[in-house]
Amino acid sequence: MEKIKACMTALHEAAPEIEVMADEPMRRHTTFAIGGPADLFVVPKTPEQLTKALRVIRDCGLPPLLLGNGSNMLVSDAGYRGAVVCMTEMDGVRAVEDGRLIAQAGALLGRVSRRAQRAGLTGAEFAGGIPGSVGGAVFMNAGAYDGQMASIVEKTEYLDGEGEMHTLVGEEHCFGYRTSAFRTHPEWTVVRTTMRLQPGDPAAILDKMNDLAQRRRDKQPLNFPSAGSTFKRPEGYFAGRLIEDAGLKGMTVGGAQVSEKHAGFLINRGGATCDDMLRLIELVQQRVREQFGVELECEVRIVR
Repeated sequence: MEKIKACMTALHEAAPEIEVMADEPMRRHTTFAIGGPADLFVVPKTPEQLTKALRVIRDCGLPPLLLGNGSNMLVSDAGYRGAVVCMTEMDGVRAVEDGRLIAQAGALLGRVSRRAQRAGLTGAEFAGGIPGSVGGAVFMNAGAYDGQMASIVEKTEYLDGEGEMHTLVGEEHCFGYRTSAFRTHPEWTVVRTTMRLQPGDPAAILDKMNDLAQRRRDKQPLNFPSAGSTFKRPEGYFAGRLIEDAGLKGMTVGGAQVSEKHAGFLINRGGATCDDMLRLIELVQQRVREQFGVELECEVRIVR
């Protein structure tokens, strides 16, 4: 507790404009609506504030946890013993010359796709319904409907563990299925990303975005808290089909449930705890392993 108080004081002294809260419930900041309190919850609004905040937090010996929209994160019921750095106020998006779009790490993907559409740029339509932010999307190479961040990201500016700014360009991102160089370097922090898109007709782009949105509404349980697809796609299979064929649709553990609409989604039916969700994840993995010999890998980041 003394370390937390000392860190709060140091943050206020280094950058009094940064919002800092203690014991902030993480369920308010994850799309699962699950998670206990974070010791510190820090909200920088600019890259300069972010740099100061990370330097102070690390100097205080606290582990920082970078948070965007919390759409791919399951946080322990006990919360997080460290400092959560929330990027949602760093959400600038702007179109520049030659079909490029520059977005800060906290910008929601829906906002990115809408800005691209208004600028008459195509290529980001797939991202419109993904509930994450740019930083997390680059971190995990988020994708949907045959599109992925790897296909549009040109370069990414990031802070290393010492607070120094660097840039990755093209193949230096090491994108793969739901992975990137940032997964192998968790001490790096995405600050902003430049995406290269193509000229297109705004009306046609909007039609495609609306079509994808309708497909999501038809197939996905958007009316319940979830983290999207809970498991990575196993090679040669679809996770949702395996789970459904294992007879697990509608299976519940406490307030956690395998969605009756789409078995690839594990949802919070109301009041689910992290323990409920973890037990359900393990149950699904066990049943699919026993029946089909396939190992389902969790796509959701579990924070204990």
